[in-house]
Amino acid sequence: MNIVSDPTPALKGTVLSPEANQAAALATATGLLTIDLDAIVANWRKLEKTAVPAECAGVVKADAYGCGAVEVSKALASAGCKTFFVATLDEARVVRDVLPRASIYALDGFFQNTGETYAKIDCKPVIGDLNELAEWDVFCRRSGWNGGTALHIDTGMNRLGLTIAEAQGIIPRINAGDHGITLVMSHLVSAELVNHQTNAKQLSAFREIASLFTNVPASLSNSSGIYLGAQFQFDLVRPGAALYGVNPTPEADNPMQPVVELKARIVQIRSVERGETVGYGGTWTARRPTRLAIVAAGYADGYFRAAGANDGTRGAEVVVAGKRCPVAGRISMDLTAIDITDLPPNAVRRGHMATLIGEGITVDELAHHFGTIGYEVLTNLGRRYARIYKGGNAPPRIADATAEQSAADGKPAEGVPTLTGKSAA
Repeated sequence: MNIVSDPTPALKGTVLSPEANQAAALATATGLLTIDLDAIVANWRKLEKTAVPAECAGVVKADAYGCGAVEVSKALASAGCKTFFVATLDEARVVRDVLPRASIYALDGFFQNTGETYAKIDCKPVIGDLNELAEWDVFCRRSGWNGGTALHIDTGMNRLGLTIAEAQGIIPRINAGDHGITLVMSHLVSAELVNHQTNAKQLSAFREIASLFTNVPASLSNSSGIYLGAQFQFDLVRPGAALYGVNPTPEADNPMQPVVELKARIVQIRSVERGETVGYGGTWTARRPTRLAIVAAGYADGYFRAAGANDGTRGAEVVVAGKRCPVAGRISMDLTAIDITDLPPNAVRRGHMATLIGEGITVDELAHHFGTIGYEVLTNLGRRYARIYKGGNAPPRIADATAEQSAADGKPAEGVPTLTGKSAA
């Protein structure tokens, strides 16, 4: 959806003011996802300070955990972040388009037909297999490319990475010089559990193998790993979820600032009598005359069906008119019913917004009701929400959620409106 001109023929093509554009966008939005770029920067700086003297990178894979890789990457770079991790080459391309001088690593590795793309956008693959390494060497030899690569060593995850023995076999290459390896890394299995025995085992294994890679920077810690102590931090740390407000220390209070606020529009207020059921399956029964607010968000928007309520189980809560109110019945694809019986009769009406995340409801709390983790909550936030960016250094603008990609493709943008800049809040 491009809201850029007055629909009347006489004014067709006339650009509206930022205020008018914002009002027009919000009038049609069924939900608002507000992303606080200043909070992301504050979280990065806190993690950076905790990890000193290690460098603090930024993980912006999966569209910056659903928060928008373009805006988040620019905000982090403005704060001083120099190294970024993504999962795929397509994600790397998005970051490179806005950060021409950043160091970018792609975690999913190298295939022999991707070499030219890596070179074109100056991205470093994270190699975790001897076949990958051989293919990378062939490409570099034939093309003359010397952009560098990271080497991933498996110390217990059993997912990606060279075995310790395979990594030891590469040591003669390191000693020979001109090896092209710019980082050696591994990934922690249970960093969020401070006393988990795997942490010490992985630390010992990684410290031993990394020490053999002379003058090659080493990286072990993700968000939670940073809080395991200085011995886990090495030369570079790779926070991801903590940047976006997910608690990296779930056994203690969250040291991170909240980043996202999610609101959805109330599309109807209705009453049901005692004994009537609500929602699919009739699994929730009104125990008193009940008022319901029907909210325009459901599992298609990333508000998981698991957070619903039935006669034996209380579901998630939503803030309506400043008060927590429980979900009533099953969550459907596009709609969720909220029990607002305890609110004053005139406290809320059709068109008001209900808060799904924010006003005390955290991403981690919602994840608990979803039966998952904060990572999955963030990366499933629906594309039907209008996105509002607070803070950062971006000038005020309204843009389509896929504007950057559309512009790159030479196509007009179509989709969800996005508001950015300090005046958008």
